[in-house]
Amino acid sequence: MLRILDRYLLKELAFGTLGSAALLLVVTIGGTLSDVLSKVAAGRYPASVMFPVLGLRVLDALSALLPVALFLGVLLGLARLYRDSEMHVLSASGMGPSGLLRPALLLAVPVTIVVGVISLWLGPWSAAVSQAMVDNANRSVIAAGLEAGRFTELPGGNGVIYTQELSPDGQRLTRVFVASERVHPGTAPEVNLVTAARGRMFIDPQSGDRFLALSDGHRYSGVLGQSNWRLLDYRRNDLSLSSINASVDDAGAGAPHEQTTFTLLRSQVPADRAELAWRIAAPLSVLVLALLALPLARQNPREPFYGRLLLAVLAYLVFANVLGIGRAEIMAGRSAGAWLMALIEIAVAAFALLWFRRQNRERHVRGARA
Repeated sequence: MLRILDRYLLKELAFGTLGSAALLLVVTIGGTLSDVLSKVAAGRYPASVMFPVLGLRVLDALSALLPVALFLGVLLGLARLYRDSEMHVLSASGMGPSGLLRPALLLAVPVTIVVGVISLWLGPWSAAVSQAMVDNANRSVIAAGLEAGRFTELPGGNGVIYTQELSPDGQRLTRVFVASERVHPGTAPEVNLVTAARGRMFIDPQSGDRFLALSDGHRYSGVLGQSNWRLLDYRRNDLSLSSINASVDDAGAGAPHEQTTFTLLRSQVPADRAELAWRIAAPLSVLVLALLALPLARQNPREPFYGRLLLAVLAYLVFANVLGIGRAEIMAGRSAGAWLMALIEIAVAAFALLWFRRQNRERHVRGARA
């Protein structure tokens, strides 16, 4: 059963962590929303999956957000107690280092479990589901907002498309009309009008581009106001809708971040090994940063807090960058990266414990000379 003092300190640390997590979550949602909106505007993400993809990507980002939130929460919570002289009163009343270490670990252990679940399971699952959702939606013209009997703007704003009938799965069209413009430097825009009896959506497996295969139709090309228009009858005409080439954060179903942890354990590919090491390091970082926050938060009542906060931010940046270097080394096929990641975790934890012990050791007053 928790003591009254443990509950009080735990509440202070929890409130600080929740406040930091809320602030970081707002920043994360804003950045992720901006990235998703840019991809929707470019035609790489269908608008219909924007909010589900946003939620899944934010869930994936929690494995990196929660360790920082706990670090700042413990730092800010303890700094307030030091600033208001409460910690000095508690120390004078006989509270030893364990009285401060116990509430910090009571908060850090559950957060470590949550981060471990997200990093090892929920994060890869959300990334895979998000990418599958985008891929499935990109294979359907319904994702672009197309409806039978209504003119709809093509992804990327390159023209308009109209279809009289649309199959239930959104992949087959009947009696299609497409109008688009092609701009050449120094000349008037060229208008392309395409009609087709049928159409079908498909994605090129090589380039990842999205195409609309039109069959049995006509194509009219020319400049408005001029009479030299060209007419082309065709059996099939593939119309490019938008480019959905893979990038770093949405590289397709084979990306290491979208694979399960069990699959990574059996893989010997350097990129998969680097992803596995990063997933394991995330929950361990929670405990390491919680221990590091204990000595960093200690200050005198009149000491300004900004210096401690700046030192804490610099310590976190060094810690995170060393982990990133270790991950890059593993990805390059060098085993030293794994040792580097393990060494920085152990070294920072040991340094934090020694520093905390040194701060709270008993100080004996020398006896006065006769």
